[in-house]
Amino acid sequence: MALAGNPALPAALVDRLIGLADEDLAQTLAGRSDLTVEQIRRLVGRCKGAAVMLAYDGRLSAEDLEAAFGLGEEPDSPDSTYARLALLDEGRGRPEWARRLAAEPGSEIRQKLAACPGLPLDVCEVLAADPDLEVVAELAAHVTDPVLLARLAGHRHADVRIMVAANRAAPPELLAALIANDPPPEVCRVCDQRPVPFVHGSDCALPDCALLPGDACDGSHESAIHRLRCLAVDNPATSTSSLAKIADRPEKELRWGLAERPDLPPEVAERLAGDSTSGVRHSLAENPGLPVELMRRLADDQTHEVRRRLAYNPGLPLDVLDRLAATTRIGPALLPRIAAATAEEVRRLATSDIPEVRMLLATRRDLPADVRDGLAADPDAKVVAAVAGHPGLSGSLLAGMVAVHGVRVKSNVAANPEAPSDLLLDLAREQPRVPKALREIARHPNACAEALEHCLADETGERARPIAAAHPALSPDRVAELLADPNPQVAESAAGNPSLPRAEMIRLIEQVSARGR
Repeated sequence: MALAGNPALPAALVDRLIGLADEDLAQTLAGRSDLTVEQIRRLVGRCKGAAVMLAYDGRLSAEDLEAAFGLGEEPDSPDSTYARLALLDEGRGRPEWARRLAAEPGSEIRQKLAACPGLPLDVCEVLAADPDLEVVAELAAHVTDPVLLARLAGHRHADVRIMVAANRAAPPELLAALIANDPPPEVCRVCDQRPVPFVHGSDCALPDCALLPGDACDGSHESAIHRLRCLAVDNPATSTSSLAKIADRPEKELRWGLAERPDLPPEVAERLAGDSTSGVRHSLAENPGLPVELMRRLADDQTHEVRRRLAYNPGLPLDVLDRLAATTRIGPALLPRIAAATAEEVRRLATSDIPEVRMLLATRRDLPADVRDGLAADPDAKVVAAVAGHPGLSGSLLAGMVAVHGVRVKSNVAANPEAPSDLLLDLAREQPRVPKALREIARHPNACAEALEHCLADETGERARPIAAAHPALSPDRVAELLADPNPQVAESAAGNPSLPRAEMIRLIEQVSARGR
């Protein structure tokens, strides 16, 4: 119910809605940023499911939870359990909660608990001995105690070791041993369920099968060890010395992950730059630690996606960016190298003979005024469209962009945060209608009521109408009219409009009350 999220709703009416709330309404009310501590406690006490949302938003404390739920020695309700888990997951729960939840009969609860940070060591020990393997594996992914991590890294089941390999608190020497598979695990998920040798196909028809396509074991637990190594490659705690040999392994997924590591040794990067798998070169191209000579080499790569990703490398030389802009479809995105350009480099880019380079510069929003205005007058529409959202552009410059380039820049101009009201009105009136421009006008804080009426009259799929119905520039009477609009999205948006008359707010609340009765 949009009324519950209306920022203009008086506190007294918020109180009334709390008293009427079901779970759906409570979730909307929980999203309000103006709730008092007392309102939060009453809302949680009425609809306990809202506690989880409020806990993750940082607006529910352990004291609030206990006051709302009346927690004592009685068995916990499911709502209480999940709320406690949420606070423990946020690091704001009580140690005694963790000890009680570790003894919960439901393994799902224990598994969620195992993922919580900062658990007491005695709770971690209980979870490490849990009879459910998934609980132990979840703990292995999150525990930080080195002694316990070492014990879990030697677990007989490969699934637990896999999660240790993903744990960023794992010491490098422990990860090196896991990568080397020394010593190997006794069992994996495949040989735990099927006689070996076994390969799980993608056409498996068993409804309760938990194996993944491609899972295989011939006694060496090969798919489990492969998964472990992939996670270890992605783990920044893994030393590069442990990974050097992976560059020559046949499994492309390992080389793919290795190519993304910013601490990649130059000699390994050199080998990966010639990898026959384009996906490996994709990842390598974006690597911020890539030597400049390899960037120049990848700029001539025959695969478009490799060159496009290279454009996003923050260490890219500007002359290489020039080559890429002329040969590769990059799009009007703010590239890291453009964002880091010096004042001198900005002026050099602004005078480039390559329109795509000027377009890329135009996406930057902190340009000097003369550079910004020069790009606004650029003869190329894609440059003008890219700079159109820049704050500080005058109304006359914005209007001039539309006069010269028309529909190609209209929606970008309408999205400019400082577009004046009269320009927005002109854009809303103009034909042909540009649906995206109407949507931008409908949400623009400078839009006047007359411009919004053009948006409300939109017949191009009606996508601008619900946005316009929520705009506070509409008169209270007009907002009240829209409550009866045949489009339910429009009516719902009107209910959340801060211009909605108080009398209408009360009427809507009474409707909720009547439905409750």
